[in-house]
Amino acid sequence: MWCHHLLLLTTLGVSATNSAGRMNALHGASMFADLTPREMKNVRDYLMNCKELGLTFAKSKELKKNSILLMELHLPRKHEALRVLDRGQARPERQARVVVQFGNQSLPNITEYIVSPLPMPNSYKSKAIKGDRRIKFESRPISWAEYFHFNAFIEKATMKAHKVLLDSTGFTYYNCSNRCLTFSDIAPRGLASGERRSWVILQKSVEGYFLHPVGFELLINHQNLDPEQWTVEKVWYNGQYFNSVEELVEGYDSGTIEKARLPEHDDDDLFSTYVPRGHSNTRTDIHGPKLVEPQGPRYHVERNFVEYAGWSFAFRVRSSAGLQIFDLRFKGERIAYEVSLQEAIAFYSGDTPAAMQTKYIDAGWAMGTSDYELAPGIDCPEIATFLDMYHYYDTDKPMHYKNALCIFEMTTAMPLRRHFNSNFSGGYNFYAGLENHVLVIRTTSTVYNYDYIWDFLFYQNGVMESRVSATGYIHATFFTPQGLHYGTKVYNYVLGNLHTHLIHYKVDLDVAGRENSFETLDLGFQEFTNPWSSNHTIKQSRLIRTPRETERSAAFRFGKKFPRYLHFHNPNQQNKWGHKKGYRIQYNSHADSVLPRGWKEENGIPWSRYKLAVTRHKDSETTSSSIYTQNDPWEPLVSFEDYIRNNENIVNEDLVAWVTVGFLHIPHSEDIPNTATPGNSVGFFLRPFNFFDEDPSLSSKSTVIVRPGKDRKPVVQRWTPEVVGHCVSNKPFVYDGTYSGV
Repeated sequence: MWCHHLLLLTTLGVSATNSAGRMNALHGASMFADLTPREMKNVRDYLMNCKELGLTFAKSKELKKNSILLMELHLPRKHEALRVLDRGQARPERQARVVVQFGNQSLPNITEYIVSPLPMPNSYKSKAIKGDRRIKFESRPISWAEYFHFNAFIEKATMKAHKVLLDSTGFTYYNCSNRCLTFSDIAPRGLASGERRSWVILQKSVEGYFLHPVGFELLINHQNLDPEQWTVEKVWYNGQYFNSVEELVEGYDSGTIEKARLPEHDDDDLFSTYVPRGHSNTRTDIHGPKLVEPQGPRYHVERNFVEYAGWSFAFRVRSSAGLQIFDLRFKGERIAYEVSLQEAIAFYSGDTPAAMQTKYIDAGWAMGTSDYELAPGIDCPEIATFLDMYHYYDTDKPMHYKNALCIFEMTTAMPLRRHFNSNFSGGYNFYAGLENHVLVIRTTSTVYNYDYIWDFLFYQNGVMESRVSATGYIHATFFTPQGLHYGTKVYNYVLGNLHTHLIHYKVDLDVAGRENSFETLDLGFQEFTNPWSSNHTIKQSRLIRTPRETERSAAFRFGKKFPRYLHFHNPNQQNKWGHKKGYRIQYNSHADSVLPRGWKEENGIPWSRYKLAVTRHKDSETTSSSIYTQNDPWEPLVSFEDYIRNNENIVNEDLVAWVTVGFLHIPHSEDIPNTATPGNSVGFFLRPFNFFDEDPSLSSKSTVIVRPGKDRKPVVQRWTPEVVGHCVSNKPFVYDGTYSGV
């Protein structure tokens, strides 16, 4: 059969020659590979045996303990990696970054260690923090153990409000049976650095509980490591604030407060579920179109190294941040050393206290570990290569995430380029076209309610696209009349809260080498006397090039005019036509800032001030955020503003572009049950700009050219099999090209 997958190297769309460059890239790819389960276990065992650390199990319910929170690969320095990638030298020893939470000591803190060498570690050292700063214990992410106590505390607190909840909602938290409540916790956790106070929303524990707030919110102070010392500081019920649960109950029983009464819960109301309803005009007895590989895959995956149509790269899924690409090459030339996801935020507005407080900074939830299983035929085509991921986060053993990443080639159903050359007499001189195939590497992050789909796409013409698509449930709160200033009513008592998504990427470009410069290109009008009609004037656009020589001049704030062309080039390398070899960044985004500059929580996300910022590469500036920013945005451990504060020269230097994309989301009724991906995808392109002498996709043999032959019969010129395959069509390619009146 044509359809079955042939795993033969002869079908690959990559060169099989063992060039030195390819072998170095393959040799070096493992430097970027995520930790293996064996490495994770060995690091765990080694540290657990270091008695001076006093480590115990993360999954124990005790909060006052020393335990491993996170373990992930510690990357080598760039110059060390390039010696491997460019010269084929020996790989540096692999190292692990380990985050340990020390709760069982007089001054609890978080300490990061570098553990080496892998796979058999025998040493550890503290990881240097810029300015020798201490990582505050209150800034740590919430652990499983803390959530365990959250649940117990809320059950105890709501026991006093059992009648209030039962009367108001028909559901209870304490001693419930089949009509139970659940909760969602909000971050950041407080109003100032060093606090650990969380608002929680009570919701009906039904399918799609995100859309079932019941109008009851609690502010819990859980800073103390003894849960018996936790307290309820505020209660919000049906638009009213109370200083305690007891105060609420007293007012409810005395009839002095405004009571809520939700409609009787209807188990047959499917509004928050995926169960189909309504009339469909689509046939259900047949499947829709599917992707096929008629003669097998044309890409090659070897561990974390990928080759396709001239492209090669290594990849990893960083537990704290997500999908990252390294040593990105096209036709043997490195385009970028690193293209990596750094952070994703969603800042909300609302009328309830939880909505006002919701400012999600997703690295603080270890969004890279939220890459759950991908469904064939829905999340990725059935023909995709599915790979498993392993993470070590808030656990005592490596966690296996089955089919968490996929790689596939697809057609875009749009030509990469085409032309019909008419003879203007009912016929044609020629037709030529090239179908557009791309390689996609994809993973997802389900961070609480939202699902982010992360894609890197690789085109045949040297273009790479980075794209994120948002779906999943909206973040909803209890409806109040004032809530309409901050969102949309989407159900009887539910408000979909407006919010802004921002995504931050690091793009370490190495265009024709490490020595790069950056300029912007825009247009200005010019006016001059018409040279062939002196009584008239010409007004037209003229290209304006602006060299950006310092970091500050290359930092573009939201709200300011943004240049249309962002050109990174090597001033020492030219193409055949004398142009500096370059690549440009092109945006697909309608992002804007989320808070005024310097306003409290905004200090934790200074990168969000800039649509683009360009800095000199430094090994000390590896990331723009951290897992601690979510719970301490007021005094962040990593402040991106420091990267551009010294305003260094960026001419003929190793440059890094920091790219911010995103969109405003005002929820609407069509977001029920889930936000859909069309219109909610943003990202950017890396596009060659005089890097090549001509379109590099000319090397593709998928081109088809048709010219009229004798007796006007078409002569088809192609370099691939005439018949695609029975899974697609058993008919040969046919093209006529004539047109006439009827």
